[in-house]
Amino acid sequence: MKRNEEISKLASVQEWDFIVIGGGASGLGSALDAASRGFKTLLLESHDFAKATSSRSTKLVHGGVRYLAQGDIGLVREALKERGLLAKNAAHVVKNQSFIIPNYTWWGGIYYKIGLSIYDFLAGKLSLGKTKYINKSKTIEKLPTIEQHGLASGVVYQDGQFDDARLAVNLAQTLIEKGGSAINYMKVTGLLKNDFGKISGVAAEDQFSQKKYELRAKAVINATGVFTNDILNMNNPRHGKYVVPSQGIHLVLDKSFLKSDDAIMIPKTSDGRVLFVVPWHDRALVGTTDTLLEKPSFEPHALESEINFVLETARQYLSKKPTREDVKSVFAGLRPLAAPKEGGKSTKEVSRSHKVIASDTGLVSIIGGKWTTYRKMAEDTIDKSVEVLQLKAGPSQTEHMSIHGNIQSELVDRSSHLYVYGSDIPAIKSLQSTDPRFAQKIHPDHAFTIAEAVWAIRYEMAETIEDILARRVRLLFLDARAAIDSAQTIAQLIAEEKRYSEEWIQQHTSEFIDLAKGYLLTPYSPQTFNKN
Repeated sequence: MKRNEEISKLASVQEWDFIVIGGGASGLGSALDAASRGFKTLLLESHDFAKATSSRSTKLVHGGVRYLAQGDIGLVREALKERGLLAKNAAHVVKNQSFIIPNYTWWGGIYYKIGLSIYDFLAGKLSLGKTKYINKSKTIEKLPTIEQHGLASGVVYQDGQFDDARLAVNLAQTLIEKGGSAINYMKVTGLLKNDFGKISGVAAEDQFSQKKYELRAKAVINATGVFTNDILNMNNPRHGKYVVPSQGIHLVLDKSFLKSDDAIMIPKTSDGRVLFVVPWHDRALVGTTDTLLEKPSFEPHALESEINFVLETARQYLSKKPTREDVKSVFAGLRPLAAPKEGGKSTKEVSRSHKVIASDTGLVSIIGGKWTTYRKMAEDTIDKSVEVLQLKAGPSQTEHMSIHGNIQSELVDRSSHLYVYGSDIPAIKSLQSTDPRFAQKIHPDHAFTIAEAVWAIRYEMAETIEDILARRVRLLFLDARAAIDSAQTIAQLIAEEKRYSEEWIQQHTSEFIDLAKGYLLTPYSPQTFNKN
């Protein structure tokens, strides 16, 4: 996966069958679905793959216990099926995760056991395991850091967990392997139309070289998530509002706050949502919130009210009470919710199901949805495009398609942090052995190695420090201070690989550090800077 090779394809294709705008879950999925049906497919992303919403999730592959409580059986059934397929198609990056609901009332255990048994039933043969009721002492044994005062029992159920940005990179790799093309940092600046007012392609600009392109296509897909309205605006300034952004934040704590391989699911918080405490890359991930915002942003920031809500809720359920000083990193993501027809609906009442909309110009937009159902969303999007534009195509090929990196789950060694690379692990280990420096850690407190950064630059289209430290390895999201300490090391590595100047190193290191400070809740002290 090399950016210059992908850009060189632009000159050799007169007209694409599909151009997909957006390199998040729905865009990558749609492009892969189109390419695997034999269509000449190009995906364009204005930043890095999964830069926005798709790298900022709660890292769950789930049917949605909350949607079950709301009675949305259809959505839960669909998501549980997709959860099972994803666990098979990307077994290296998706794993079975046990969740425990701690109950502080006598009836809670019975209530949640019944509800989650329905959840298991809806999963059918793709179930990840049976729900179990456990008593107070067993709950404490499994969750040693749970608040014990008033604890009555626990309910254990199974769901999935994954690394979102890693799966996004794997989807881009699979797309290219299936004959499609994907380019990051290529911003769509306008839509091209023919004499009849129908979409005939896009205008785009390379964000590095500033070179402009006019690219022709039979079909254009708008898969830009929270930025959907921007592309609809290019198509028709009077389009109305189809997407509303809702912000969810996550706090990352040291593993000492969750001394368990089991996750905690708090089923009813003060705002009526659920809260998760999940083990992730040897840290504890706590979230999330649901706050409607006016405008989307590529770098959203957690609001003070959200930070306080998550900390206060976590303190109620954890025996070790987290404070702002304990937060290793805070990150915010925006959900692209399908705008409700009637105003005033709270975000928890807005459906998480997806919609595919075709404009009279032929532009097809995919809105709503979530990571778990990305494949079904993509299938529906391409089916709709084929129907609207009367293209010749067979059915979707993705239901049982193995994604790049996939190896059988029983062969995945999850004791090594490299497990998320799946079938690429031997190549990364080989790279580590070619140069003693490559075997060194990026940061002494974390397992990620220099070889992984080199691999990302050479084979995963990582172009910036942030691409590497936020999405190829997850250091920025796990420990923002460690990411700041590692910025110069990574900048020098990129400059070495791409022959950039010393000036580039200094400028980009400084820019990344400014960005990374936004992931901290307490001031960063330069005195702690460690050049490894």
